Amino acid sequence: MANKRDYYEVLGVGKDASGDEVKKAFRKLARQYHPDVNKDPEAETQFKEINEAYEVLSDEQKRAQYDRFGHNAQGGGFGGGGQGFEGWTDINDIFNEFFGGFGGRQGGAQQSRRSPRRGADLKYELKLDFVEAIFGAEKDIEVSRSENCPRCTATGCEPGTSPTRCKTCNGTGEVRRVQQSILGSFVNVTTCATCGGTGEVIASPCRQCGGKKQIRSVKTLRVTIPQGVDNGMHVRLNGEGEPGVNGGPPGNLYVEVHVTPHPFFRRKEQDIIVELGVNVAQAALGDEIEVPTIDGKEKLTIPPGTQSGSIFRVKGKGVPHLRRNSRGDQVVIVTVSIPKVLSPDQRKLFFELAKTMGKEVTTQQGEKGFFDRLRDAFGV
Repeated sequence: MANKRDYYEVLGVGKDASGDEVKKAFRKLARQYHPDVNKDPEAETQFKEINEAYEVLSDEQKRAQYDRFGHNAQGGGFGGGGQGFEGWTDINDIFNEFFGGFGGRQGGAQQSRRSPRRGADLKYELKLDFVEAIFGAEKDIEVSRSENCPRCTATGCEPGTSPTRCKTCNGTGEVRRVQQSILGSFVNVTTCATCGGTGEVIASPCRQCGGKKQIRSVKTLRVTIPQGVDNGMHVRLNGEGEPGVNGGPPGNLYVEVHVTPHPFFRRKEQDIIVELGVNVAQAALGDEIEVPTIDGKEKLTIPPGTQSGSIFRVKGKGVPHLRRNSRGDQVVIVTVSIPKVLSPDQRKLFFELAKTMGKEVTTQQGEKGFFDRLRDAFGV
């Protein structure tokens, strides 16, 4: 008796610890020292000590007696040193209580298997061209998915027949086997292999679905693509996913949009960007030019002295906002085009222009000089 450690010390809690604190401490230590987890030779002894302490401190009456008399209470008979783990049906009860099960599927999982469950979501990838993504579209798509069998109405049985209770598990959907270990007996719970956990056996399977309750089919759906969608966005079709299980609701279908790039328009958030070339005369003198937009051509005035790379905006000609009645802008980036080939008259004009700007061009690119013509004449 004198060798026994104080129960509060065993669990690492104070004497004023609440029931929840005691339970939390036991949960932590049970995880750490359970012999099936901890292979230390002393783990079994420590786990028995932890269990004994918890049996006392988790019971209000036993805890009160222990606080008053210590280990001498009731002749020192608190839990018998943890042998047999009194207060629990088996070791699995500890892990069902605290960790949601140990060593196999438990009744809670089985109940979930037979409860109504929502169907799985599906995804469909849809290609749109640039203009369809801007202004929206109506698209018909074909989706392969499961459907509740129309012949048996998802019972799995041939019409006029019914499933019967599984004799292997007696309708529970699970099989329990008692096993012995160094810590005593415990129950291993597994899903019934005969009925697959449903608790029922179909003697006459439906000829259309083979007893699976569902069939694969291809369904054509119309998708409304809202204006302003961008690459990678999803359009949700509620209830168009896989059917639910045991009467649960169906899942959803998510249509993922992939936008094909445009030959010259680019998108940045709600703006549409286009690069437009003008010649040097237009850039220097200014001009009114036509700009291509998603809605058609628009006139844009560029001022005299426009530099290459200048940015102008055409208001309200961009991408519609998804959630408000407005649009972005058309962004026009002006590039000044330098001609690569000039006619003789154009060259003469440029030389005259250069003189007026205080810089006479003396090297006339494209014309052969005296020595070049001499080499051509004499082959030197």
